[in-house]
Amino acid sequence: MSGSLGDIVKTLFGESTQTVDIIILLTVLTLLPTIVIMMTGFTRIVIVLSFVRNALGMQQTPPNQVVIGLALFLTLFVMGPVFTDIYDNAYVPYSNEEINQTEFFERAMVPTRDFMLRQTQKSDMSFFMKLSGLDSTVDTPDEIPTRALSPAFMTSEIKTAFRIGFVIYIPFIVIDMVVASTLMAMGMMMLPPAMISLPFKILLFVMVDGWQLVIGTVVSSFGGG
Repeated sequence: MSGSLGDIVKTLFGESTQTVDIIILLTVLTLLPTIVIMMTGFTRIVIVLSFVRNALGMQQTPPNQVVIGLALFLTLFVMGPVFTDIYDNAYVPYSNEEINQTEFFERAMVPTRDFMLRQTQKSDMSFFMKLSGLDSTVDTPDEIPTRALSPAFMTSEIKTAFRIGFVIYIPFIVIDMVVASTLMAMGMMMLPPAMISLPFKILLFVMVDGWQLVIGTVVSSFGGG
């Protein structure tokens, strides 16, 4: 795909390398949000952080900008080895004009695909391979097309995030149940349980250093990235 794009651009604009680089750069920048979501750990991280906020019972605290910003920085942290590999083995040779654009994209996809393959569950991979009309049994990971790997990776990320979110919810549900039972036993049924349980949930979260536990859990779930 990258090679055909380069050929089209060269046909339209000539052999100017600078013009081709600008067109490719603008295309990559346009697709960057999708690339970040589809091929990194951003989806898992932002879903888990959203689960934490909902489990605490605070719909707007932390704000969406804070949650997304933290998820982005954690994504950079998790994907650090992958980005370093891409920089050393793809970007540096390309900037030194040692490789062409096609080789650059091929080299950049190698560590990215390795990361995605490590995080993708076999059941999801087999499912999308069958949907693609391909044989689900392959000899090497290189035989798996990216068009099947990307949705399988996304599905696996969402499933993993929901599993972590379920575990996060359990202690907060226990607090809600205890508070609701206590209020009912005291005959204070008109008082919303969420109003009383919220301070206790925040206190518990602060006492156990909840953010550190959550971030440590979600980062370690990638197995070192």
